[in-house]
Amino acid sequence: MFLTINPDNPQPRLIKQVVECLERGGVIIYPTDTTYGIGCDIFNRKAIKQIFQIKQRDQRKPFSFICNDLAEISHYAQVSNFAFKIMKRHLPGAYTFVLDATKIVPDSLSTKQKTVGVRMPENEICRAIVKELGRPLLRPVPILRGRIPLRIPGISRIGWDIWLILLLMVGFPWVKHHL
Repeated sequence: MFLTINPDNPQPRLIKQVVECLERGGVIIYPTDTTYGIGCDIFNRKAIKQIFQIKQRDQRKPFSFICNDLAEISHYAQVSNFAFKIMKRHLPGAYTFVLDATKIVPDSLSTKQKTVGVRMPENEICRAIVKELGRPLLRPVPILRGRIPLRIPGISRIGWDIWLILLLMVGFPWVKHHL
């Protein structure tokens, strides 16, 4: 299913559809401030497993995740005063901060050193999804710069429903020609 969501003012009705998919264990492809990524609810083990299979990624290599704001980041990562000052200056933005994980972070998303990467992208659609969901999403994995492929390796083989969220704007004319 393709959803066209306004990049400047995401429609709440469409954001709720995306969140309903995530709450059912769905996997989505969604925009951030740098690229499109594949993701799911960080607390849904089935969805996380699906992403590891889709990406054919070693389960010992955890993903980072996206938070809506600094307060949410502090629930999942131990943020020192120094880190807070740096994050406040640079977020939202295209940065991933690696911090000590809190106990609430699923083991599959933290490293052996109990650290986790957190992001707060400067993208209204992405942040609206996370805000409505009420918890982080897996960090997007780059697919293609400036493009959304119509086929993703592993999807047809595995056969899960993938919801595509398309950000149609001047910088992505390729999308309009392939729908």
